[in-house]
Amino acid sequence: MGKIKLNMDRRNFVRALSLGTAHLLFSNPLQAGQSKYSSTYPLQKVKLGESGIETTLVGIGTGVHAGDRSAFMTRQEKEKSLALLQHAWDKGVRFFDCADTYGTHGLMAEALKNMDRDELTLTSKIWVRGGGIPEPERPDADVVVDRFRKELDTDYIDLVQIHCMVEENWTETQKKQMDILENLKAKGIIKAHGVSVHSLEAMKDALKSPWVDVIHVRINPYGIAMDKPDPEEVVEVINQLHQSGKGVIGMKLVGNGDYRDQSDKIDNAIRFVLGLKTVDMVIVGFETIDQVDNYIARTEDALRALQG
Repeated sequence: MGKIKLNMDRRNFVRALSLGTAHLLFSNPLQAGQSKYSSTYPLQKVKLGESGIETTLVGIGTGVHAGDRSAFMTRQEKEKSLALLQHAWDKGVRFFDCADTYGTHGLMAEALKNMDRDELTLTSKIWVRGGGIPEPERPDADVVVDRFRKELDTDYIDLVQIHCMVEENWTETQKKQMDILENLKAKGIIKAHGVSVHSLEAMKDALKSPWVDVIHVRINPYGIAMDKPDPEEVVEVINQLHQSGKGVIGMKLVGNGDYRDQSDKIDNAIRFVLGLKTVDMVIVGFETIDQVDNYIARTEDALRALQG
């Protein structure tokens, strides 16, 4: 697998960030001369590795400031959240990311009534750690996924992931749940399975596992809300994940909202992540309709810049 190397010192790297060209500092010999995206259309269809899932380059995350089955979308007026989800659909977004800890299944079920289920990618995540959800019990994945389908009012879920893994050996400790999810995929109840990681050690463990179809990774050029403050090591592992055929979903592009009001940093982050050519798609936790339009426009500008 190709090792990514940083071609400049830290001072020049920081300077490149300010110019929005930091992605050029990461040399990836396995991707050289290739164009990752087919056009500059920000909602073009992309494939999530070899998972069989095809969806839009930009997706919407419903877990803004989430935990214990509560999130921004569940705390604000319901009609505003439904309007936000509908607007994303109307604009062409086809990836909707949920999780048990977000508490947004009910909202999504209501929004789905005005959408074509077969055209969208619906995802959720099971919580196996302590805290995070109200109940102390952690039923097996088949029980949890059955509840998810009822809450979402859908026969199948496109992608179910194990949420927020941090252990370096999670593929061993979660083997039972992984096997259950594999069985659910064989039955067509889910189409793919995978993991959302919150440590570099957990990301490296995912790399070793052929079970992982799709992985959520935290990535931005500033090292904020990421698994390492320096993005170089994270980018190298993401490259290896991509080369192994796993679908890679980029999250935390704006550092969990830390630089949400800094326009230049947002543009730099989008160009950086898309310019790596190893992230299949990105999800953004939109809070307003205007943000949906804004990020779609920024993504189009980034794709144009990357294509020269």
